[in-house]
Amino acid sequence: MKKVDYIIVGCGLASIAFCEQLRQHKKSFIVFDDRSQQSSLVAGGMYNPVILKRFSEVWKAKEQLDIAIPLYQSIEQELNIKVDYKFQLLRRFTSVEEQNLWFSASDKPNLEPFLSTKLIKNDNTFIDAPLGFGEVLHAGRLDTKTLISEYKKFLKTTESLREEHFVYDDLVTQNDSVTYKDIDSSYIVFAEGFGVKQNPFFRDIPLNGTKGEVLTIKAPALKVDYAVKSSVFIIPIGNDLYKVGATYNWEDKTNTPTNSGREELLNKLNTFLKCNYEVVDHVAGIRPTVKDRRPLVGAHSKFKNLFVLNGLGTRGVMIAPYVAERLFQFIEENIALDKEIDVNRFNY
Repeated sequence: MKKVDYIIVGCGLASIAFCEQLRQHKKSFIVFDDRSQQSSLVAGGMYNPVILKRFSEVWKAKEQLDIAIPLYQSIEQELNIKVDYKFQLLRRFTSVEEQNLWFSASDKPNLEPFLSTKLIKNDNTFIDAPLGFGEVLHAGRLDTKTLISEYKKFLKTTESLREEHFVYDDLVTQNDSVTYKDIDSSYIVFAEGFGVKQNPFFRDIPLNGTKGEVLTIKAPALKVDYAVKSSVFIIPIGNDLYKVGATYNWEDKTNTPTNSGREELLNKLNTFLKCNYEVVDHVAGIRPTVKDRRPLVGAHSKFKNLFVLNGLGTRGVMIAPYVAERLFQFIEENIALDKEIDVNRFNY
């Protein structure tokens, strides 16, 4: 038998953040991943501390950024890769009322660090924004596809990754450990995203997947190095390519891109983008969302060495490092979880 401290199921943003906690504290682990979940892979990857629809603060925005940014910088250095890209994030104003709401919000103490009070005029003839933009501070994009791909390669170098389907029936739980095939582990953490709905231990947690679709367009004339948020976002990713997204579908639970999703994105994009472009990619994934918009973190109600790390929703880039740290502290240091993220706030 191979003895480790942790088994982790899944290899998305939540799993990677938890692996980094384990590495930092010299804990041994093995990750299982069968590539069945795509929400982290297909995400636009943008992080920002403001809900731009109604100009309000993202839950625990400062705490999340204070943990997330150093973590991603550490991974970049360790793996010798570039995945964290800082840029201007500009919110396009569609009315004078929106401008007024923006400046009113920027006076609030919790939003002041994140909302610039300077009105930015539009100087790009290919973007229709006569009322200008407001700038969100401390925003950027995480290249989630590169991060996950390179992190898996890194795990393979230490024989810490098994790219195979996890068979729940083969998991044996004891009072102080779990056994899975040839592995004996103190704990197991399920970080499976929407895949948790197939997990007999946690499938009853109140997770409602939301399908999101994202386009990549090539727009040689646009020439912007900042992101624009209007009815959809446009995120520059280099070489005249831009991510455009995203849709929200609560009914379709497949990872298949749809014509209706494509048309929705293009119709919204065409309301303010006024240059020629070509759609070069179209992807979809199921976000692990929760009705109260808070993560699902903590121990199984019966099996105390089984844990879940899930429910990151649309803001996994920011939330993952924060909840991974909280879960590690909960398991190893017996520090209670905040009630608002504890999976046991629900009776499942």
